[in-house]
Amino acid sequence: MIVSYNWLKEFVDFDLPPEELSHRLTMAGLEVDAMDYLGAGLDTVIVARLESVERHPDADRLTLCQVDTGSETLPVVCGATNHNAGDLIALAQVGSVLPGEFKIKKGKIRGQVSMGMLCSEKELGLAEESAGIMILPAGLPLGQPVFEALGLKDVRFELGLTPNRPDCLSIVGVAREVAGIVGRPLQIAHQAPAEDGAPCTDSASVSLEESGLCPRYAARLIHGVKIGPSPEWLVRRLDAVGMRSINNVVDVTNLMLMELGHPLHAFDFNLLRDHRIVVRRASDGDSFTTLDGQQRLLCGDDLVICDGQGPVALAGIMGGENSEVGSETTDILLESAYFNPATIRRTSKRLGMHTEASHRFERGADVDMVPIALDKAAALIVEVAGGVLAKGMFDCYPEPLSERQVTLDVAKANEVLGLKLASDDILSLLRSIGLEAQPAPDRDNGILYVKIPAFRPDLEREIDLIEEVARLHGYDQIPVTMPVSRMICHRPAPQQRLVRQLRDAMVAGGFAEIVNYSFIAPEWDRLNLAPDDCRRQNVRILNPLTEDQSVMRTSLVPSMLESLARNRAYRSLDLRLFELRPVFQPQDGEELPRESLRLCAAICGRREPLGWAQAGEAVDFFDLKGQLESLLEEFRLGPVRWDGSQSETFYHPGKSCMLHHPSGLLGSLGEIHPQVLEHFDIDQPVYLLDLDLSAFFAAMVTGRDFQAISRFPDVCRDSALLVDDKVSAEQVFAVIDQVRGRFVEDYTLFDMYRGPGIADDKKSLAIRVRYRSSDKTLTEEEITTGHERIIKALRKQLGAEIR
Repeated sequence: MIVSYNWLKEFVDFDLPPEELSHRLTMAGLEVDAMDYLGAGLDTVIVARLESVERHPDADRLTLCQVDTGSETLPVVCGATNHNAGDLIALAQVGSVLPGEFKIKKGKIRGQVSMGMLCSEKELGLAEESAGIMILPAGLPLGQPVFEALGLKDVRFELGLTPNRPDCLSIVGVAREVAGIVGRPLQIAHQAPAEDGAPCTDSASVSLEESGLCPRYAARLIHGVKIGPSPEWLVRRLDAVGMRSINNVVDVTNLMLMELGHPLHAFDFNLLRDHRIVVRRASDGDSFTTLDGQQRLLCGDDLVICDGQGPVALAGIMGGENSEVGSETTDILLESAYFNPATIRRTSKRLGMHTEASHRFERGADVDMVPIALDKAAALIVEVAGGVLAKGMFDCYPEPLSERQVTLDVAKANEVLGLKLASDDILSLLRSIGLEAQPAPDRDNGILYVKIPAFRPDLEREIDLIEEVARLHGYDQIPVTMPVSRMICHRPAPQQRLVRQLRDAMVAGGFAEIVNYSFIAPEWDRLNLAPDDCRRQNVRILNPLTEDQSVMRTSLVPSMLESLARNRAYRSLDLRLFELRPVFQPQDGEELPRESLRLCAAICGRREPLGWAQAGEAVDFFDLKGQLESLLEEFRLGPVRWDGSQSETFYHPGKSCMLHHPSGLLGSLGEIHPQVLEHFDIDQPVYLLDLDLSAFFAAMVTGRDFQAISRFPDVCRDSALLVDDKVSAEQVFAVIDQVRGRFVEDYTLFDMYRGPGIADDKKSLAIRVRYRSSDKTLTEEEITTGHERIIKALRKQLGAEIR
């Protein structure tokens, strides 16, 4: 929002310099983003008179002018053609620096000396375009700076307003704030215009069918206007706030928009069919061409202004081509209305149209400003465009909006702000910005009743009024105090501690954590999931950013594979990644999905970084299995079972397993199926782990068991067992557990062999069993007896043979 220093002074009598006003506005919550000093540094551009204008002797398109500055006559060569002898012009003297760092120097143009430049509005920064040099009004004193002589010296403030302050989207609104800051009254009056024509109801009618979407609609009728350029003062006034002139009627509506903050619209009355105005909803599929020449497809939620046959304006946003004011217009119908903010915002967003009018209406205009803006605009149009104003005004306001009142507790305001303001002080502050504040009948209770005017839709609660007190008193006047606080130590919940511990364990294992969006594409076929797999049932997003993020994920696997593919695309080939995030599964009969925490980890590429001392071997299934075993040990999970007979559909058959615990399924582990890798554009083996952390944490063994270290020596016995190829090490260990006896301390598989010397359907498993007693040294007989018992059980149950 751009406001003019001089324009503000027309409504408030103050003497703050521009810099101080900028600071005070910022401290009151209206942040000044920039200040533009109009005419600053241009005092050397002065009023001068053209004594003579002659053709340049050596150039057809140049003129040689003799310019009287009031103290001397100077020769100036000019390229414009709109000047004559006797005209007053703006002369930039030698040494002047014009906008754009253009310095005026003495020079020769086609052999003729030129002692300055005759300036146009564009060269002085007063207009974006100009057809020739600037011809000044007669009677200005020669030699006086042009900006001073024309009263154009001004300061423009560019304000960065927050969306909740529509009342400051006007000169009057900002002036009201200035009045509150300096403690002076706001000077604004409503004067009824002269009505010299026939009653407006004789020639037109207005019908309001949607009072919910348009609570108030007013209009005036003016006959006999003449469309043309605006007077100089109106052009300058609009230019002061960054708006260009169009024609006298449109300029008046724009002036009211900037001065009073209320958008108006002028219709060519003779183009309104049946000379009627109907405010109603659009019909689905209606087509309408707006003033910008774009055809708009409307729907039933849009509010339109219609004549007797169809739409002529999009309410609160933009008028239509079919009722545009043009050079042939003689009669106009001037509209002033208040529209429901949500309706304007919805239509504006849907159609992608953002205008000065919609910017104000969608934030909340002032319903009480409707007749004031209409009357002032009608009077100005008659002044600048002629015509006769019809008697009376159409003012449809069937259900006046109720007044709002908020109670303010003075004690609470002081407590919140850390101040000691009296009730009278707060009353004065609130009244200074147009709020009707009154003390309660019992003045001693410190309660104030505040009527909220229509121009402040942002004031809804007591805390809003407290904020107003802070603003007006001055944020910089609120004392700085150190807050009183207590140090409270909150231990994280057990679940949080476990999650943090698990995350640290993965990082310690050489994995890097990734975080993906919880929104993914519903492309479960890429994982080869069965049609009845519950993970295909997704929670859909109501307003997804893209189709690739349209559902909540029920598995971390797709996101992990996409991350691997993305990293490989950037030539990062040796990866160890993990993600520890929730997944979301819909529940029948429940509004919210079931949210469960999962761990997904994946590895691919080399086992060790490339180097001269490294072997360059690729990772395999057992690298990831080893990491999982470390987790099982650290989190003290009891006995688990690795079931290779079951697998997920996205794993390679025969190269994966499910992890079971007596309490239930913990997860899965394996090599990703080549077909799935192809779906994700990955061309190397990938090994993946997927754990259900709810089941994982539930299976933990609480507490620790400690055993004294034995003082007696251990004895190890190694045995090479020839077993069927289908016999797993887990089966061997299960048999040992059954017959181990009290002297077996531990056992391990330290070698496996397939190859020459062994049948194709056989394999050799080498196991080492450690024997030790906590209270004596074992004899050879005790060790042999215990070991033979194990060998005998392996022969009987698994058909094992000693090699």
